[in-house]
Amino acid sequence: MLTRPDSLPPRPASDEPPRRPRGTLTLVILALIAAFLFAVLCTLGKWQVQRLAWKENLIAQVESRVHAPAVPAPARAEWAGLDNASAEYRHVQAQGVLRHDLQTLVQAATELGSGYWVMTPLQQADGSLIMVNRGFVLPGWRKRAPEAGTSEPVKVEGLLRMGEGPGGFLRENDAQADRWYSRDLPAIATRRGIDPALVAPYFIDAGASSARDPETAPVGGLTVLSFANHHLGYAITWFALALMVLVGAGIVAREELRTRRQQQASGR
Repeated sequence: MLTRPDSLPPRPASDEPPRRPRGTLTLVILALIAAFLFAVLCTLGKWQVQRLAWKENLIAQVESRVHAPAVPAPARAEWAGLDNASAEYRHVQAQGVLRHDLQTLVQAATELGSGYWVMTPLQQADGSLIMVNRGFVLPGWRKRAPEAGTSEPVKVEGLLRMGEGPGGFLRENDAQADRWYSRDLPAIATRRGIDPALVAPYFIDAGASSARDPETAPVGGLTVLSFANHHLGYAITWFALALMVLVGAGIVAREELRTRRQQQASGR
């Protein structure tokens, strides 16, 4: 049977005593924790702002290099001074003989599917070699008859890319089995019996060619030139969390002040 709300018995008054103010040591510890969290979050936010500036500069730099006229690929005397910041994505060209007999396939995933990058050394007149990523092929390509090489010099044009580390994402290169997941140029050279000192520390991502079927020929011009730039969102997140720490500290301080005033008013 339902009863009317006004017929319900009154709730007994709580016998629980009012909260006592926190001790000085507790307040000091809470203040230190809040200050530490605030400092860490502000540091992370500032770091993301710096990363944002770096990423925007990188994007602008890549755009200017990619669309600039092709220049000669760095010569052997310049190799030691090359790094990602100064060299990546230069539009370069080089001339030499493609050594199909020293070719290496590196596993890759592109918009055309899963397959391989075809890395072919370009032997220059001085005996040095530049690895050329001639493009992407599907697994069926490697089952076809070997390419017929030629001793005629060719000109290669594309984007300069610095060599990669010893492995891909979650997978390490297996040189003995000739399985490659990254373009580790010295390791590839050693596996092919080439003196690594003769191989440039960069490779050339060949530009687009007439080939359009990765089952029959390498498809070039697939260099990814878009860079994710979420640093502004990350920075806002870290600074917002830092602000939340301040708000939380303010709420605790206000409640503590109210409790102390209530205690003083009650004469306790």
